[in-house]
Order: sequence, then C-alpha cells, then structure tokens
Amino acid sequence: MTLTAPHDRRELAHRTGNGIEVSLLWSTSTDAIVVQVLDSRSGERLEFDVDRRAALDAFHHPYAYAAERVLG
Repeated sequence: MTLTAPHDRRELAHRTGNGIEVSLLWSTSTDAIVVQVLDSRSGERLEFDVDRRAALDAFHHPYAYAAERVLG
C-alpha cells in the first residue's frame, strides 16, 4: 500500500459504475502509480501500487490485480 499525501496525487483516470469508483493516481513525490477502488454501498476501500506498464489494465480490472497482490 502506498502512503502518500492526497495533495501529492494527480488523477490520471476515473470511472464509476454500479456504486464502484475506480481511480488511477500518480504520486508526484514518489512517482508511484496507484489504483484506488471505493465501493460506495459498503464503504470498503482498496488501494494498491501497480507497475506503470500494467496501469491501464489494472485500472480496467482492479480486482484481478488486487487478488494477485494478496495471493502473490
């Protein structure tokens, strides 16, 4: 998990559907790419670093990448 200040982040992409919000963020201080998922129905939040080469794929399929992080 990335611990960067919110003001340090730039949103690269954002999408919403069925109560799920997904954001692709870039940290200007650490140069890390982060995927953030918020389920507005349950209030659950998920956030993880992602390799920049897979950033767009992780943005479109965040649960697949999150599962990989937990299992890997």
